[in-house]
Amino acid sequence: MGWNITGDLDAYVAEAGDFLRADPVENTVPLGVVETLRASGVDAFGEGPLFGWWRSDAGVQGALLRTGTFPLLLSAMPDHAAATLADELADRGVGLGGITGHPTAARAFADVWEKRTETIAEVHMRQRLFRLGRLKPPEPRPDGTPRVATAADHALVRDWYTAFQNEAPGGGLANTALIDDRLGYGGVLLWEAKGRPVALAGRTRVVAGMARIGPVYTPPEHRRRGYGAAVTAALSQATLDAGASHVVLFTDLANPTSNGVYRRIGFRPVSDRLRLGFRTDGRPGA
Repeated sequence: MGWNITGDLDAYVAEAGDFLRADPVENTVPLGVVETLRASGVDAFGEGPLFGWWRSDAGVQGALLRTGTFPLLLSAMPDHAAATLADELADRGVGLGGITGHPTAARAFADVWEKRTETIAEVHMRQRLFRLGRLKPPEPRPDGTPRVATAADHALVRDWYTAFQNEAPGGGLANTALIDDRLGYGGVLLWEAKGRPVALAGRTRVVAGMARIGPVYTPPEHRRRGYGAAVTAALSQATLDAGASHVVLFTDLANPTSNGVYRRIGFRPVSDRLRLGFRTDGRPGA
């Protein structure tokens, strides 16, 4: 019983894959990341990925992953498993800028991590996971039509992905290789009005009957016209048509506008996530 930590993706899939696939909605992010790493290489998000799973007498009951400079991602797990993980990683000398997980598990991890590393946890984002119920396209429908983005749209998609990331905590440039991957499987939809793109929505591959929408981005000059809702609804339908049984997305709870938009087109809340950064020497966490 306890944690197994590795950099081996195949071992992670072999040991934790069934646990993750048993609840593809709750485990949307690790499942999506694993599929991307399989398609684009284990270093697609940066060097040195970290994987792990927690096993009890009842089998695997928790999993983790970290890629590149992203926060450590915790699946649903018992709080004591999260606390034990903090000790395990501290013993190994692993450096962390932040974590994302279910609120109680994230707090249990942070309580131990603060003591072991002399850091201070601070809330960076509160998120809510939504799942599509019955799709309700926005009415009235805004001007324009959707179309699948292609390689010819790469520069636009890259710029809008980067703009989206820069509006969120952490910021940063979009990953060109991952954009290539998404364009390759038709994972980006544009909304065009009067012959030009005005909004964008992306999605993950369909895995275990689930796909996650994100990002959804409308440039400031085109906002408040319904384009974001329209492109999200269109991509949701396309994702169902591609074979997904579950279409999910995350929202920032600090943005009531987007939360209201997604509810109106048929998304319903599932569970919450908490992203914490760890501050040292007066510097903010990741």
